[in-house]
Amino acid sequence: MAEDGEEKLLATVQHIVQTLGSSDTMTEDILKVFSNYDGRLSLEKLYAARAAAASGGGGGGGGGGEHSMPASPPLPPPPAAAAVSTAGARPPVTSMERTVRTLDRQISQFVAMDRLIWADSADADAFLEAVDDLIGTVQELDAAGTNRALLDRADELLSRCMARLEDEFRALIERPDDAAPVVPGGFGSDGSDDDEDFGGGDGYGDEPIPIAKPVTDYDVVIDALSPGSIANVRQIARRMVDAGFGRECAEAYAAARRSFVDESVARLGVRPRTAEEVHGSPWEELEFDIARWIPACKMVFRILIPSERRLCDRVFDGLAPFGDLAFIAAVRTQALQLISFGDAISTSSRAPERLFRVVDMYEAVRDLLPDLDPVFSDPYSAALRAEISAVCNTLGSSIKGIFMELENLIRRDPARVAAPGGGIHPITRYVMNYLRAACGSRQTLEEVMEGDFGSNGGAPVAVDPDRPTSSLAVHVAWIMDVLHKNLDTKSKIYRDPSLACVFLMNNGKYIIQKVNDSELGVLLGDEWIKQMTTRVRRWSMDYQRATWGKVMTVLQTGGPGIGGLPVKAMLQKLRMFNTYFEEIYAAQSEWVIADEQLRVDIRAAVEDSVMPVYAGLIAKLKSSPETGRDLYIKYTPEDVVAHIQHLFEGTPK
Repeated sequence: MAEDGEEKLLATVQHIVQTLGSSDTMTEDILKVFSNYDGRLSLEKLYAARAAAASGGGGGGGGGGEHSMPASPPLPPPPAAAAVSTAGARPPVTSMERTVRTLDRQISQFVAMDRLIWADSADADAFLEAVDDLIGTVQELDAAGTNRALLDRADELLSRCMARLEDEFRALIERPDDAAPVVPGGFGSDGSDDDEDFGGGDGYGDEPIPIAKPVTDYDVVIDALSPGSIANVRQIARRMVDAGFGRECAEAYAAARRSFVDESVARLGVRPRTAEEVHGSPWEELEFDIARWIPACKMVFRILIPSERRLCDRVFDGLAPFGDLAFIAAVRTQALQLISFGDAISTSSRAPERLFRVVDMYEAVRDLLPDLDPVFSDPYSAALRAEISAVCNTLGSSIKGIFMELENLIRRDPARVAAPGGGIHPITRYVMNYLRAACGSRQTLEEVMEGDFGSNGGAPVAVDPDRPTSSLAVHVAWIMDVLHKNLDTKSKIYRDPSLACVFLMNNGKYIIQKVNDSELGVLLGDEWIKQMTTRVRRWSMDYQRATWGKVMTVLQTGGPGIGGLPVKAMLQKLRMFNTYFEEIYAAQSEWVIADEQLRVDIRAAVEDSVMPVYAGLIAKLKSSPETGRDLYIKYTPEDVVAHIQHLFEGTPK
């Protein structure tokens, strides 16, 4: 009788389920209510009864034969069809279906939360457990391949689950303080908040982004997330990868970290600029941008990006290649923005005054390359590493181009206006001071001229101080030759050949001085200096011949003694000397010999050539009985020497 009553009870439950269970979820809930209400109605019995009714027909209250008498009146049948009939019964519910339904209820509760699941560590653990079960269930269904409808339903649930996990993932990265505390500590590894220095929010609100203070020590790492936060996001990343959503996880990570990277670069005072903007900007403005760009590059590629690599490796530990994808997606935009500025500078004007800033940029990028190898070691980062190396190459090519432009500048310098008094020409000062300053970066220039372009791993190229045949030395020697030819052309502007010689002497001596007191001497070598010194000496002799040759001819008296020229002829020579000497003195006292030692040497050479013959002429005239006491000497030998000492001072006399 008890068994018969239990059967009737089961049949009644089946009737209620058939009537009210309009969906699988509602059916599941009704069965669970009855199982909790009566101990005889366990879920196993209810599921078994449903399966029997669906496969056998009869129903829960059917008797045996015509002699069977029920122990109690049967329940009335439902108003529509039979309580359980083969035609209207659902297929049996399998354990997989029950699992998916249970997981659906559990996960739906978490997905519907209007707060972070990770705000409560217990909720986070329960959610992850449900996710693990769902992933396992989907994998089982996929492997079995016998219930496509149920697999589609589980996949749909998994997609909703992953979408919520992605939201949690981004929130934990962008707002780690919103999560439940897991381990003590704050933003940085030491518990301090690094947001003040590097930025942690989106940085694009109404408040201006402050510029970071200069950094001199680049051997630091930014810990943007605490160990507890990293553990949380790593748990989510592992589930998303296990579920086949690794790429979505990488994209979510990159989107979350990109705002931090963007703001960090903005705080360095670097603004994005197109190549057209760079090419159209005045050089003074670009110099200001370069002054910020160089330390920004060091900060980004030595601190910020390595720190992002370290964080990414910790979050995606053991989840390759998604960590590499997430890393490059997070940093690529800002890295390209920085190096694009360097590329724009290298392809802009190659005016000589830009050399020094371009060398600074080249050295900054070249020195970064060795540090980038471990950071951009994966295949996904290799292209970015190659682009940075390419910018180093283009900057090196720009340096070469600037040197070529210097040659063109010298050639184009017009020979229209002569330097006053045969002094040092502005082009000579410009070129020599330019090359002298450039030699401050001689090792870099040697590297560039050799065409290595940072191929030495960022280490300076070894320079042989006794090798004046390097590419840079040959290039500098060529520039000096172009300058010499330009000066020779300019010397022809002077109508007075003597002044042309003074001009060449001045500029030649200035060149030798600048070569001797700088590393230009190392590049050009002793032999070049000797040749240039010989040129200056030859110009000095040319000057003496052009200026004092006719004077020396006038002073010739035909040999020693009183014999020779008559007194009248000697007096004529004296008058001619006075005229020539006055003309020379009036003109050449305004001329300039800039180098003091050269000035002393030229005056001494003039004295040595003029004074002996002049003094001899005066002596002959004084000793002649025809002149006697009536001899008038306008310039005594002492007067001539005094006048010679006033030559080449640049002031009229």
